[in-house]
Amino acid sequence: MLIASSKAYQQKACVKALKRISVQELMNSNQLHRLLLDNLNTAVLLLDAGLSINYVNSAAESLLQVSSARLIGSNVCELFSDEGASRVNLLEALEKNVAHTRRHEYLRVPASMDLFQIDYTVTPVEVNLQRMLLMEMQPIDRFLKINREEALLSVHDTSKSLIRGLAHEIKNPLGGIRGAAQLLDQEIAHIGLDDEARELCKIITTEADRLRNLVDRLLGPNQIPRFEQINIHEVTEHVAALLEAEAQGTLVISRDYDPSIPDIQGDRIQLIQAVLNVARNAMQAVLESGRSAPLVTIKSRIQRSFTIAGERHRVVCRIDVIDNGPGVSTEIFEQIFFPMISGRSNGSGLGLTIAQTAVNGHQGIIECDSEPGNTRFSIYLPIRD
Repeated sequence: MLIASSKAYQQKACVKALKRISVQELMNSNQLHRLLLDNLNTAVLLLDAGLSINYVNSAAESLLQVSSARLIGSNVCELFSDEGASRVNLLEALEKNVAHTRRHEYLRVPASMDLFQIDYTVTPVEVNLQRMLLMEMQPIDRFLKINREEALLSVHDTSKSLIRGLAHEIKNPLGGIRGAAQLLDQEIAHIGLDDEARELCKIITTEADRLRNLVDRLLGPNQIPRFEQINIHEVTEHVAALLEAEAQGTLVISRDYDPSIPDIQGDRIQLIQAVLNVARNAMQAVLESGRSAPLVTIKSRIQRSFTIAGERHRVVCRIDVIDNGPGVSTEIFEQIFFPMISGRSNGSGLGLTIAQTAVNGHQGIIECDSEPGNTRFSIYLPIRD
Protein backbone atom coordinates (compact mmCIF):
# COMPACT_ATOMS: atom_id res chain seq x y z
CA MET A 1 0.00 0.00 0.00
CA LEU A 2 2.86 2.34 0.85
CA ILE A 3 4.59 1.65 -2.52
CA ALA A 4 1.30 2.20 -4.42
CA SER A 5 0.71 5.48 -2.62
CA SER A 6 4.25 6.60 -3.38
CA LYS A 7 3.80 5.79 -7.09
CA ALA A 8 0.50 7.66 -7.22
CA TYR A 9 2.13 10.68 -5.58
CA GLN A 10 5.01 10.59 -8.07
CA GLN A 11 2.56 10.37 -11.01
CA LYS A 12 0.64 13.40 -9.77
CA ALA A 13 3.88 15.32 -9.30
CA CYS A 14 4.96 14.46 -12.87
CA VAL A 15 1.62 15.61 -14.29
CA LYS A 16 1.90 18.92 -12.44
CA ALA A 17 5.47 19.36 -13.67
CA LEU A 18 4.41 18.63 -17.26
CA LYS A 19 1.59 21.14 -16.97
CA ARG A 20 4.02 23.76 -15.68
CA ILE A 21 6.43 23.03 -18.52
CA SER A 22 3.76 23.17 -21.22
CA VAL A 23 2.36 26.43 -19.89
CA GLN A 24 5.85 27.92 -19.63
CA GLU A 25 6.65 26.81 -23.19
CA LEU A 26 3.39 28.35 -24.38
CA MET A 27 4.12 31.59 -22.56
CA ASN A 28 7.49 31.79 -24.32
CA SER A 29 6.12 30.98 -27.75
CA ASN A 30 5.61 33.55 -30.49
CA GLN A 31 2.23 31.99 -31.18
CA LEU A 32 0.83 33.12 -27.83
CA HIS A 33 2.28 36.63 -28.21
CA ARG A 34 0.74 36.94 -31.66
CA LEU A 35 -2.58 35.63 -30.35
CA LEU A 36 -2.62 38.22 -27.56
CA LEU A 37 -1.61 41.12 -29.82
CA ASP A 38 -4.11 40.24 -32.54
CA ASN A 39 -6.97 40.21 -30.03
CA LEU A 40 -6.23 43.67 -28.65
CA ASN A 41 -8.53 46.58 -29.50
CA THR A 42 -5.47 48.85 -29.46
CA ALA A 43 -3.55 49.25 -32.72
CA VAL A 44 0.09 48.21 -32.11
CA LEU A 45 3.07 48.93 -34.39
CA LEU A 46 6.76 48.13 -33.90
CA LEU A 47 9.17 50.63 -35.47
CA ASP A 48 12.90 50.28 -36.08
CA ALA A 49 15.53 53.01 -35.64
CA GLY A 50 14.70 54.40 -39.09
CA LEU A 51 10.97 54.58 -38.14
CA SER A 52 10.11 51.82 -40.63
CA ILE A 53 7.23 49.54 -39.62
CA ASN A 54 8.39 46.04 -38.61
CA TYR A 55 5.15 44.66 -37.17
CA VAL A 56 1.42 45.55 -37.05
CA ASN A 57 -1.37 43.70 -35.26
CA SER A 58 -4.89 43.07 -36.57
CA ALA A 59 -6.31 46.19 -34.88
CA ALA A 60 -3.74 48.34 -36.71
CA GLU A 61 -4.67 46.74 -40.05
CA SER A 62 -8.32 47.51 -39.33
CA LEU A 63 -7.59 51.09 -38.23
CA LEU A 64 -5.48 51.90 -41.28
CA GLN A 65 -7.54 49.73 -43.66
CA VAL A 66 -4.35 48.26 -45.12
CA SER A 67 -2.89 44.74 -44.87
CA SER A 68 0.26 44.11 -42.86
CA ALA A 69 2.06 43.03 -46.05
CA ARG A 70 1.69 46.56 -47.46
CA LEU A 71 2.48 48.34 -44.18
CA ILE A 72 5.62 46.46 -43.17
CA GLY A 73 8.70 48.19 -44.49
CA SER A 74 7.00 51.56 -45.02
CA ASN A 75 7.86 54.62 -42.96
CA VAL A 76 5.30 55.36 -40.25
CA CYS A 77 5.66 59.14 -40.72
CA GLU A 78 4.00 58.82 -44.14
CA LEU A 79 0.77 57.96 -42.32
CA PHE A 80 0.68 61.28 -40.43
CA SER A 81 -0.78 64.44 -41.92
CA ASP A 82 2.23 66.37 -40.55
CA GLU A 83 5.15 64.11 -41.52
CA GLY A 84 7.87 66.49 -40.34
CA ALA A 85 6.53 67.02 -36.83
CA SER A 86 5.83 63.32 -36.32
CA ARG A 87 9.37 62.41 -37.42
CA VAL A 88 10.88 64.88 -34.92
CA ASN A 89 8.73 63.57 -32.06
CA LEU A 90 9.45 59.90 -32.74
CA LEU A 91 13.20 60.33 -33.21
CA GLU A 92 13.35 62.36 -30.00
CA ALA A 93 11.65 59.55 -28.07
CA LEU A 94 14.10 57.07 -29.57
CA GLU A 95 17.24 59.14 -28.89
CA LYS A 96 16.29 60.18 -25.34
CA ASN A 97 14.87 56.71 -24.55
CA VAL A 98 11.75 58.31 -23.06
CA ALA A 99 8.13 57.27 -23.62
CA HIS A 100 5.66 59.96 -24.53
CA THR A 101 2.02 60.40 -25.55
CA ARG A 102 0.58 62.64 -28.25
CA ARG A 103 -3.09 63.55 -28.48
CA HIS A 104 -5.37 64.56 -31.34
CA GLU A 105 -2.90 63.72 -34.09
CA TYR A 106 -4.24 63.23 -37.63
CA LEU A 107 -3.58 60.07 -39.63
CA ARG A 108 -4.28 59.33 -43.28
CA VAL A 109 -6.07 56.19 -44.45
CA PRO A 110 -3.67 55.06 -47.22
CA ALA A 111 -6.43 53.63 -49.41
CA SER A 112 -8.66 56.73 -49.44
CA MET A 113 -6.39 59.45 -47.98
CA ASP A 114 -9.18 60.34 -45.54
CA LEU A 115 -8.02 61.91 -42.26
CA PHE A 116 -8.97 60.74 -38.79
CA GLN A 117 -7.86 61.60 -35.27
CA ILE A 118 -5.90 59.39 -32.88
CA ASP A 119 -4.09 59.47 -29.57
CA TYR A 120 -0.81 57.54 -29.61
CA THR A 121 1.87 56.48 -27.15
CA VAL A 122 5.42 55.44 -28.07
CA THR A 123 7.67 53.41 -25.76
CA PRO A 124 11.36 52.71 -26.49
CA VAL A 125 12.13 48.97 -26.33
CA GLU A 126 15.16 46.79 -27.10
CA VAL A 127 14.67 43.83 -29.44
CA ASN A 128 17.64 41.62 -30.31
CA LEU A 129 20.02 44.36 -29.11
CA GLN A 130 18.33 46.90 -31.41
CA ARG A 131 16.59 50.02 -30.18
CA MET A 132 13.01 50.15 -31.42
CA LEU A 133 9.74 51.98 -30.70
CA LEU A 134 6.50 50.34 -29.64
CA MET A 135 3.59 52.52 -30.84
CA GLU A 136 0.05 52.17 -29.52
CA MET A 137 -2.79 54.02 -31.29
CA GLN A 138 -6.34 54.72 -30.13
CA PRO A 139 -8.80 56.21 -32.65
CA ILE A 140 -10.65 59.13 -31.06
CA ASP A 141 -13.22 59.38 -33.86
CA ARG A 142 -14.34 55.79 -33.31
CA PHE A 143 -14.80 56.28 -29.55
CA LEU A 144 -16.92 59.37 -30.19
CA LYS A 145 -19.00 57.40 -32.71
CA ILE A 146 -19.48 54.52 -30.28
CA ASN A 147 -20.78 56.94 -27.63
CA ARG A 148 -23.08 58.56 -30.19
CA GLU A 149 -24.32 55.16 -31.40
CA GLU A 150 -25.10 53.99 -27.88
CA ALA A 151 -27.04 57.20 -27.20
CA LEU A 152 -28.83 56.84 -30.55
CA LEU A 153 -29.79 53.22 -29.87
CA SER A 154 -31.02 54.14 -26.39
CA VAL A 155 -33.17 56.98 -27.74
CA HIS A 156 -34.34 54.74 -30.59
CA ASP A 157 -35.50 52.06 -28.11
CA THR A 158 -37.27 54.71 -26.03
CA SER A 159 -39.04 56.17 -29.06
CA LYS A 160 -40.14 52.68 -30.16
CA SER A 161 -41.66 52.06 -26.73
CA LEU A 162 -43.48 55.41 -26.86
CA ILE A 163 -44.73 54.72 -30.39
CA ARG A 164 -46.05 51.30 -29.38
CA GLY A 165 -47.99 52.89 -26.54
CA LEU A 166 -49.34 55.66 -28.78
CA ALA A 167 -50.21 53.13 -31.48
CA HIS A 168 -52.39 51.22 -29.06
CA GLU A 169 -54.16 54.41 -27.91
CA ILE A 170 -54.64 55.67 -31.49
CA LYS A 171 -55.63 52.48 -33.31
CA ASN A 172 -58.43 51.53 -30.93
CA PRO A 173 -60.40 54.80 -31.40
CA LEU A 174 -59.63 54.72 -35.13
CA GLY A 175 -61.22 51.29 -35.38
CA GLY A 176 -64.33 52.61 -33.65
CA ILE A 177 -64.48 55.69 -35.89
CA ARG A 178 -64.10 53.61 -39.04
CA GLY A 179 -66.76 51.12 -37.94
CA ALA A 180 -69.18 53.92 -37.06
CA ALA A 181 -68.58 55.57 -40.45
CA GLN A 182 -69.35 52.29 -42.26
CA LEU A 183 -72.58 51.79 -40.28
CA LEU A 184 -73.57 55.40 -40.96
CA ASP A 185 -72.92 54.89 -44.67
CA GLN A 186 -75.16 51.81 -44.70
CA GLU A 187 -77.90 53.71 -42.88
CA ILE A 188 -77.69 56.62 -45.32
CA ALA A 189 -77.94 54.23 -48.25
CA HIS A 190 -80.94 52.52 -46.62
CA ILE A 191 -82.95 55.71 -46.10
CA GLY A 192 -81.99 57.03 -49.55
CA LEU A 193 -80.18 60.29 -48.70
CA ASP A 194 -78.09 62.07 -51.35
CA ASP A 195 -74.60 60.98 -52.42
CA GLU A 196 -72.92 63.92 -50.69
CA ALA A 197 -73.64 62.44 -47.26
CA ARG A 198 -72.20 59.09 -48.34
CA GLU A 199 -69.10 60.85 -49.70
CA LEU A 200 -68.49 62.36 -46.26
CA CYS A 201 -68.63 58.90 -44.71
CA LYS A 202 -66.14 57.68 -47.29
CA ILE A 203 -63.76 60.52 -46.39
CA ILE A 204 -63.93 59.51 -42.71
CA THR A 205 -63.18 55.88 -43.59
CA THR A 206 -60.29 56.80 -45.93
CA GLU A 207 -58.64 59.13 -43.42
CA ALA A 208 -58.99 56.56 -40.63
CA ASP A 209 -57.23 54.01 -42.88
CA ARG A 210 -54.49 56.53 -43.69
CA LEU A 211 -53.81 57.21 -40.00
CA ARG A 212 -53.77 53.48 -39.24
CA ASN A 213 -51.23 52.88 -42.04
CA LEU A 214 -49.10 55.77 -40.72
CA VAL A 215 -49.05 54.22 -37.25
CA ASP A 216 -48.14 50.82 -38.74
CA ARG A 217 -45.23 52.39 -40.62
CA LEU A 218 -44.06 54.12 -37.44
CA LEU A 219 -43.97 50.74 -35.71
CA GLY A 220 -41.72 49.36 -38.47
CA PRO A 221 -41.57 45.70 -39.55
CA ASN A 222 -44.23 43.72 -37.73
CA GLN A 223 -42.59 40.35 -38.38
CA ILE A 224 -39.68 38.69 -36.64
CA PRO A 225 -36.71 38.51 -39.07
CA ARG A 226 -36.47 35.17 -40.85
CA PHE A 227 -32.74 34.58 -40.89
CA GLU A 228 -31.07 32.65 -43.67
CA GLN A 229 -27.72 32.61 -45.44
CA ILE A 230 -27.74 35.41 -48.02
CA ASN A 231 -25.20 37.10 -50.25
CA ILE A 232 -25.32 40.81 -49.42
CA HIS A 233 -24.68 41.66 -53.06
CA GLU A 234 -27.99 40.08 -54.03
CA VAL A 235 -29.57 42.72 -51.78
CA THR A 236 -27.53 45.63 -53.16
CA GLU A 237 -28.05 44.56 -56.79
CA HIS A 238 -31.81 44.33 -56.26
CA VAL A 239 -31.81 47.85 -54.78
CA ALA A 240 -29.59 49.21 -57.58
CA ALA A 241 -31.92 47.75 -60.22
CA LEU A 242 -34.95 49.36 -58.54
CA LEU A 243 -33.22 52.75 -58.39
CA GLU A 244 -32.23 52.55 -62.07
CA ALA A 245 -35.82 51.75 -63.00
CA GLU A 246 -37.12 54.70 -60.96
CA ALA A 247 -34.46 57.17 -62.13
CA GLN A 248 -34.87 56.28 -65.83
CA GLY A 249 -31.43 57.55 -66.76
CA THR A 250 -31.53 60.80 -64.76
CA LEU A 251 -28.59 59.75 -62.52
CA VAL A 252 -25.71 57.27 -62.44
CA ILE A 253 -25.80 54.29 -60.07
CA SER A 254 -22.23 53.14 -59.41
CA ARG A 255 -21.26 49.80 -57.84
CA ASP A 256 -18.07 49.21 -55.85
CA TYR A 257 -18.26 45.72 -54.35
CA ASP A 258 -15.84 43.54 -52.43
CA PRO A 259 -16.52 40.04 -53.82
CA SER A 260 -14.68 38.38 -50.90
CA ILE A 261 -17.45 39.23 -48.39
CA PRO A 262 -18.91 35.93 -47.12
CA ASP A 263 -22.62 35.19 -46.82
CA ILE A 264 -24.34 36.68 -43.78
CA GLN A 265 -27.31 35.63 -41.67
CA GLY A 266 -30.21 37.95 -42.45
CA ASP A 267 -33.78 38.50 -43.55
CA ARG A 268 -33.55 39.26 -47.27
CA ILE A 269 -36.81 41.23 -47.46
CA GLN A 270 -36.04 43.44 -44.46
CA LEU A 271 -32.48 44.13 -45.60
CA ILE A 272 -33.70 45.08 -49.09
CA GLN A 273 -36.19 47.48 -47.50
CA ALA A 274 -33.49 49.02 -45.28
CA VAL A 275 -30.94 49.52 -48.08
CA LEU A 276 -33.67 50.73 -50.45
CA ASN A 277 -34.91 53.37 -47.99
CA VAL A 278 -31.37 54.72 -47.55
CA ALA A 279 -30.56 54.60 -51.26
CA ARG A 280 -33.87 56.17 -52.31
CA ASN A 281 -33.24 59.06 -49.90
CA ALA A 282 -29.83 59.55 -51.53
CA MET A 283 -31.34 59.47 -55.02
CA GLN A 284 -34.05 62.00 -54.15
CA ALA A 285 -31.54 64.32 -52.44
CA VAL A 286 -29.29 64.33 -55.52
CA LEU A 287 -32.06 64.78 -58.07
CA GLU A 288 -33.80 67.55 -56.13
CA SER A 289 -30.53 69.45 -55.72
CA GLY A 290 -30.20 69.91 -59.48
CA ARG A 291 -26.60 68.61 -59.65
CA SER A 292 -25.17 68.54 -63.17
CA ALA A 293 -23.76 64.99 -62.72
CA PRO A 294 -25.93 63.25 -60.08
CA LEU A 295 -24.26 60.13 -58.70
CA VAL A 296 -25.18 57.49 -56.13
CA THR A 297 -22.56 54.87 -55.25
CA ILE A 298 -23.31 51.58 -53.47
CA LYS A 299 -20.14 50.18 -51.93
CA SER A 300 -19.43 47.03 -49.89
CA ARG A 301 -16.42 46.36 -47.69
CA ILE A 302 -15.22 44.21 -44.80
CA GLN A 303 -14.67 46.08 -41.52
CA ARG A 304 -12.62 44.46 -38.77
CA SER A 305 -12.75 44.95 -35.00
CA PHE A 306 -15.96 46.99 -34.93
CA THR A 307 -18.13 47.74 -31.88
CA ILE A 308 -21.94 47.90 -32.09
CA ALA A 309 -24.04 48.60 -28.99
CA GLY A 310 -21.12 47.74 -26.70
CA GLU A 311 -20.41 44.41 -28.42
CA ARG A 312 -17.14 44.06 -30.31
CA HIS A 313 -17.33 42.11 -33.56
CA ARG A 314 -14.19 40.74 -35.18
CA VAL A 315 -15.66 41.17 -38.67
CA VAL A 316 -18.67 43.11 -39.99
CA CYS A 317 -20.04 43.79 -43.45
CA ARG A 318 -20.26 47.50 -44.30
CA ILE A 319 -22.60 48.77 -47.00
CA ASP A 320 -22.02 52.42 -47.95
CA VAL A 321 -24.57 54.48 -49.87
CA ILE A 322 -22.77 57.63 -51.06
CA ASP A 323 -24.25 60.56 -52.96
CA ASN A 324 -22.90 63.87 -54.26
CA GLY A 325 -25.94 65.88 -53.17
CA PRO A 326 -26.07 68.95 -50.91
CA GLY A 327 -25.63 66.99 -47.68
CA VAL A 328 -27.75 66.66 -44.53
CA SER A 329 -28.71 69.94 -42.89
CA THR A 330 -26.81 70.58 -39.66
CA GLU A 331 -30.10 71.51 -37.95
CA ILE A 332 -31.47 67.96 -38.26
CA PHE A 333 -28.28 65.89 -38.51
CA GLU A 334 -28.52 64.53 -34.94
CA GLN A 335 -32.22 63.65 -35.37
CA ILE A 336 -32.36 62.14 -38.86
CA PHE A 337 -33.10 58.62 -37.56
CA PHE A 338 -36.01 59.83 -35.41
CA PRO A 339 -39.59 59.43 -36.67
CA MET A 340 -41.17 62.33 -38.62
CA ILE A 341 -37.80 64.11 -39.14
CA SER A 342 -37.09 64.90 -42.78
CA GLY A 343 -34.93 67.37 -44.68
CA ARG A 344 -37.34 67.37 -47.63
CA SER A 345 -40.55 69.37 -47.74
CA ASN A 346 -42.57 66.40 -48.97
CA GLY A 347 -40.71 63.71 -47.00
CA SER A 348 -42.52 61.48 -44.52
CA GLY A 349 -39.58 61.25 -42.12
CA LEU A 350 -40.07 57.49 -41.74
CA GLY A 351 -37.67 55.96 -44.28
CA LEU A 352 -34.52 56.14 -42.14
CA THR A 353 -36.42 55.19 -38.97
CA ILE A 354 -37.73 52.03 -40.64
CA ALA A 355 -34.27 51.25 -42.05
CA GLN A 356 -32.60 51.67 -38.66
CA THR A 357 -35.22 49.44 -37.00
CA ALA A 358 -34.67 46.69 -39.57
CA VAL A 359 -30.87 46.88 -39.27
CA ASN A 360 -31.08 46.92 -35.45
CA GLY A 361 -33.07 43.69 -35.75
CA HIS A 362 -29.94 42.19 -37.32
CA GLN A 363 -27.76 43.48 -34.41
CA GLY A 364 -26.41 46.12 -36.81
CA ILE A 365 -26.47 49.90 -37.02
CA ILE A 366 -26.60 52.72 -39.58
CA GLU A 367 -24.23 55.70 -39.36
CA CYS A 368 -24.10 58.93 -41.35
CA ASP A 369 -21.27 61.29 -42.30
CA SER A 370 -22.25 64.26 -44.40
CA GLU A 371 -20.77 67.30 -46.05
CA PRO A 372 -21.85 69.14 -49.22
CA GLY A 373 -21.03 66.96 -52.22
CA ASN A 374 -20.31 63.82 -50.17
CA THR A 375 -22.94 62.20 -47.96
CA ARG A 376 -22.30 58.66 -46.77
CA PHE A 377 -24.76 56.35 -45.00
CA SER A 378 -22.99 53.23 -43.71
CA ILE A 379 -24.90 50.07 -42.80
CA TYR A 380 -22.94 47.72 -40.52
CA LEU A 381 -24.05 44.07 -40.26
CA PRO A 382 -22.16 41.51 -38.14
CA ILE A 383 -20.67 38.49 -39.91
CA ARG A 384 -20.95 35.51 -37.62
CA ASP A 385 -19.34 32.08 -37.90
